[in-house]
Amino acid sequence: MASPVDDLLAVLPAGRVFTDPDLLSAHSRDEADLCDAGTPLAVVRPQDTAEVAATVRVAAAHGIPVVPQGARTGLAGGANAVDGALVVSLTGLNRILEIDPGERIAVVQPGVVNAELRRAAAKEDLTYPPDPGSWESSTIGGNVSTDAGGMCCVKYGVTGEYVLGLEVVLADGEVLRCGRRTVKGVAGYDLTRLFVGAEGTLGIITEITVRLRPAAEPALTLVAVYPDLAAAGRAVSAVTAAGHVPSMLELLDRTHLRAIEAYRPMGLDTEAAAMLLIAADTGDRAAADLERIAACCREAGASELYVAGDAAEAEALTAARRLAHPAMEQLARQAFPAGRGGLVVDDVAVPRSRIVDLVTGVEAIAARHDVLVGVVGHAGDGNLHPVIVVDRADPSSVDRGRVVFDEIMRLGLGLGGTCTGEHGVGLLKRDWLAHEIGPAGVRVHRALKAALDPAGILNPGKVIAPG
Repeated sequence: MASPVDDLLAVLPAGRVFTDPDLLSAHSRDEADLCDAGTPLAVVRPQDTAEVAATVRVAAAHGIPVVPQGARTGLAGGANAVDGALVVSLTGLNRILEIDPGERIAVVQPGVVNAELRRAAAKEDLTYPPDPGSWESSTIGGNVSTDAGGMCCVKYGVTGEYVLGLEVVLADGEVLRCGRRTVKGVAGYDLTRLFVGAEGTLGIITEITVRLRPAAEPALTLVAVYPDLAAAGRAVSAVTAAGHVPSMLELLDRTHLRAIEAYRPMGLDTEAAAMLLIAADTGDRAAADLERIAACCREAGASELYVAGDAAEAEALTAARRLAHPAMEQLARQAFPAGRGGLVVDDVAVPRSRIVDLVTGVEAIAARHDVLVGVVGHAGDGNLHPVIVVDRADPSSVDRGRVVFDEIMRLGLGLGGTCTGEHGVGLLKRDWLAHEIGPAGVRVHRALKAALDPAGILNPGKVIAPG
């Protein structure tokens, strides 16, 4: 019997299958620290749906795993390879197939970068709102597979709210089309939502139809500075309780402010305990809307409030927020040189009324275990990212980091929250998902997996542990 690689070479055009050890290593994992990764048998770079289907048929015939990957910017190990797998890199399926201004939809392949779709939509005076921090590099396919969020979620929601239809290669290589192009449609089971957030465990997405919105009105941006983290949390709860709907409501703690300022100096207040970055994209009404929000911030104890002077300053502040992850990576490298510094990025979402309990609880957990933890995130929708800094070369540091991670997870669920708001489950949150959904939830997940992937070849071990 021919080897899987030989069979792939026989059914795919030249230049699609790679076995170079350096390339295999580069495609072994995403950006999640401290998640296991194996060595793939080969990396396949298909250029269309038919080539993806042919690859899956070869994998099914040989009974070997298939791990779909996009830009590998994920933070939960969802794109990590397993030993002997075929890694299917979808970055070559990178065309915007259609933008229909009348219907306000776009049809794209999964390798299209988020920012490229946003720029293409803007030419039609439309927008695609989901904007993960990695929007200049992460792909729409990856965003759909993890149901990614971003800074605009407080007003506009996560990726799944914009996905109308999908083309999916199933575990036997058959191609399924589900969903619709129409504004309304309720025919049959909602298979589209089933694949959104499934992280490639139920099928490989090869085409996506997304909803677009009219371009937002001009925005104004407010900065609120706080002497302690709890006060910033109270402000977030007050803003949402008052019914205000900003287009952005982000929190950065002192650790992140200092890391960002060291990474790219721009005059951030590095002595502040926390900063809220708030925007209102309501055009002529934005100034009045921000003033009402500012009143809530002031009452919660803000030590300083100011509105960005112009669009350039507002964009600079938003860009600074997007630098949170690389800035913390630099901080970890400097804290533990020689490649020892690592980050465990948590992703917990709680009811917005419990934000204060979450941020003060994280502070207490970090202090109790003597571990550096920075807090950043989308406070307006209750989704925060405690970032745990560890020394990879020190087992005790790694162990303390894992303990802190678990205690934060336990805290979030205890506050009525969920183990992930936007990064997905992958490997990092698999055990905590099982804890969150309970035995019945695990059974249903496994039943769905078995129905669509009976041999268990699609991204095995992710989301739900095998039964």
